[in-house]
Amino acid sequence: MNKIILSATIILGFGLSTAYSQSKAISKTKKTEKMENKQKVVSLLKAIETGASEPVGYINPNKYIQHNLGVADGLAGFGALLQSLPPNSAKVNTVRSFQDGDFVFTHTDYNFFGPKIGFDIFRFEDGKIVEHWDNLQETAKPNPSGHSMIDGATEIKDLDKTEANKALVRNFVDDILVNGKMEKLAGYFNGDNYIQHNPNIPDQLSGLGATLGELAKQGIFLKYDKIHRVLGEGNFVLVVSEGHFGKNHNSFYDLFRVENGKIAEHWDVIEPITPKENWKNNNGKF
Repeated sequence: MNKIILSATIILGFGLSTAYSQSKAISKTKKTEKMENKQKVVSLLKAIETGASEPVGYINPNKYIQHNLGVADGLAGFGALLQSLPPNSAKVNTVRSFQDGDFVFTHTDYNFFGPKIGFDIFRFEDGKIVEHWDNLQETAKPNPSGHSMIDGATEIKDLDKTEANKALVRNFVDDILVNGKMEKLAGYFNGDNYIQHNPNIPDQLSGLGATLGELAKQGIFLKYDKIHRVLGEGNFVLVVSEGHFGKNHNSFYDLFRVENGKIAEHWDVIEPITPKENWKNNNGKF
């Protein structure tokens, strides 16, 4: 049975029967005009939990492109899904939010039909949300080093190094995860120092190597096939990729924290890609 992974942002049109019509009537106030896109997204996600209707007005009701494959396109695609959400069950805690040009990306601890950790990406045009991508994974227990999928550093620094950090991380993913140039691995890290939030891998670069080696012995290989998007703000960089983990065709969202030109910390969410015959929109995962 194919499992439909729902993003909490699926319910951007929560209370669709009333909120959709209200969104058309909401005019831009001075407060809204001055609000950063990042703030709009955080407010919108929190509204999933609170039921506030005003944040729905941050979405362009005439153009909303959905890339969650379990949801039909546009605001109207939310209705049937909303009906099955138990009242007062949703919880939303956005731990990290970032802005890169017209894109906002977030790292959120959800309870939406069960506990999940998710990354969401929103694209803006003229101050309104017009497109959405996401990746979700059921919340796992802390990893062997005691780190959860969501804890760790949150402070955004080194804004002047954003582009350099994006290039560093893109090169790392391309060299190591796509092309398997393991001889370059050590050059991306400060010795063995590396904080890991993947639920199955311990800290340190040596911990990563040991885990991948053990999986390889079991015939389980991690292979990224293509990088689709790289977004960043300061010392944080998100890479969106697709590839395979074992036999599964997956979407990989990897968030890296860079410190002094080296990768220092990593979070990820891995989601199996729904077979095309079960897609509810034709926009694709990426």
